[in-house]
Amino acid sequence: MKQKIKYTNEPIEARVIRDFLPPPEELVFKEDNVKVTMSLSRSSVEFFKHSARQRHTHYQKMIRSLLDTYAARFK
Repeated sequence: MKQKIKYTNEPIEARVIRDFLPPPEELVFKEDNVKVTMSLSRSSVEFFKHSARQRHTHYQKMIRSLLDTYAARFK
């Protein structure tokens, strides 16, 4: 960076924003989960496994999220 920075005495319009983030204990919530046994098609499981690998997550978590979203939509 060879060019010098030229500072001015213009007023800065800034304001303080109150902390709006929830405390950590409110961020970690545990839902009441129920274990189930299901038979899924091999192609569905492979799809979720492949997608999970690309996103560095667990395929079961993706399936659970999909089902939770679907159930919430039609409550």
